[in-house]
Amino acid sequence: MNRTLKRPGSTDIKKLLMDEALILVLILMIGVIIAIEPAFFQWRVIKDILTQSAVKLICALGLMFPLLLGGTDLAGGRQVGLAAVIVASLSQTIDYVNRFYPNLPELPIIVPIIITLAVVAIIGLCNGLMIAKLKMAPFIATYGMSTIVYGINCLYFAQEPNRSQPIGGIREDLTFLSSTQLLGVSLLVWIALAFALVVWFVLNRTTFGKHIYIVGGNKEAAKVAGVNVSLIIIACFIIESCLVGMGGILEVARTGGANSGYGLSYEFDAISACVVAACPSAAAWARSPAPSSVLLSLPSSATA
Repeated sequence: MNRTLKRPGSTDIKKLLMDEALILVLILMIGVIIAIEPAFFQWRVIKDILTQSAVKLICALGLMFPLLLGGTDLAGGRQVGLAAVIVASLSQTIDYVNRFYPNLPELPIIVPIIITLAVVAIIGLCNGLMIAKLKMAPFIATYGMSTIVYGINCLYFAQEPNRSQPIGGIREDLTFLSSTQLLGVSLLVWIALAFALVVWFVLNRTTFGKHIYIVGGNKEAAKVAGVNVSLIIIACFIIESCLVGMGGILEVARTGGANSGYGLSYEFDAISACVVAACPSAAAWARSPAPSSVLLSLPSSATA
């Protein structure tokens, strides 16, 4: 019987097209838009899209950790908003009229950043403990946490003398992260790509990253193999919270202000981006040599 043998290393074109169907459709849609409106392909427009998507790329990198465990975090967007309000309230210029803390001296910019990341890390720790120790479903635990975080954010944002007014007057040593350009692109984009490379390295070149895949694949088998499943789950949610918190900080740098509505539905944009760029799974995307491909899917997922 005659058989058609594939040469070693040959590419299965049909399988490749099926696996990357969503990305190909997205590229086709972008091509159609450019054909209809050529101005869309101007470098100025592309730079704006990259800058606006950089923050959501970092959020998508964070949400990928619970996704790889087979869970999710529906509080991700609200953590972005809380992080934005906290870092903005502590990073105003000393001469700004409507200061959140009128008597607060001008702190080194690293101090507000550390305080903000510490707050969101505690939220991630709580999520991880509820899921790992109390055996709560990630959907339920994080959905409830989103309400709690938003409530805390609103109470903090409404305190005197701010009274829920948008926070402005952000110092230049934070906003320069957006205004500064490197090779014609905002520094925010390069920061986001740097985070993508670090996440890729952690997931593919460290024991911790391999343990994440094991736990996400089969928790019982991971326990038998000696993996501390609870620790991995808690660590993933802390990392995720720190990444979305960093997204909130960079959103303040990009917009030059903050309010309690920041981050609304960012978690859905991030999850959508992971799914679109991770055909057929988030794990496949994490193993990709170019994880920043998720950046391409963010503008379309945000407008879907």
